[in-house]
Amino acid sequence: MAERLLEVISIETRYGLSQVLFGISLAISPGEMVTLMGRNGMGKTTTVRSVMGLTPCMAGSIRFDGREVASLPSFRVAQLGIGLVPEGRQIFPNLTTRENLVATAANRTDAADPWTLDKVCELFPRLGERLNSMGNLLSGGEQQMLAIGRALMTNPRLLILDEATEGLAPLVRAEIWQCLTRLKAAGQSILVIDKNVAALTRIADRHYLIERGRVVWCGTSAELAAAPQVQHQYLGI
Repeated sequence: MAERLLEVISIETRYGLSQVLFGISLAISPGEMVTLMGRNGMGKTTTVRSVMGLTPCMAGSIRFDGREVASLPSFRVAQLGIGLVPEGRQIFPNLTTRENLVATAANRTDAADPWTLDKVCELFPRLGERLNSMGNLLSGGEQQMLAIGRALMTNPRLLILDEATEGLAPLVRAEIWQCLTRLKAAGQSILVIDKNVAALTRIADRHYLIERGRVVWCGTSAELAAAPQVQHQYLGI
């Protein structure tokens, strides 16, 4: 892998005295879609929190576009061009859809064709129909679309989605996967944390499987699809 947008090298992270990550390493190149998969409680969200500076790692290195970011506060990491769609969506319930989308809008990375309100509504037509609705009145699927749209409005160089389809109806999940396929085709770099192997092996480039805070397998979509024993061992499929 010649060029890397994000490089996580042997990070270790703990909550108080409880260590969760034990030398996690992964990398994402520009334009790649990479996944981090594993059973619940294995350290996926903690890895994301470490990358974002929300739970700083105590050892190892995190480099974004060649710059060390492990010691930066989370707002500085976001300003460098990493957009997070957090687990649980965390939209602003007392703001309208429109206000949620424009609240954090920025083009700090000088994107040539930046995301706008119209572009997000074209990607998710449902949001266009609910622009004046309060966030807490949206359905779960609409809130997830809003969370993705809000992250896109920051014009991120890397988009991170933590459990983007968890708890959603099948038709909404399919719409989210279609959205990610379009974003990848447009050259967006994406890190996805999810459990849907069938969908992710169709659209992602590479996969990292995590078990008890360690990467235990990595490979391409073709390699993961051809390894049902690996899926069963580490994903419970």
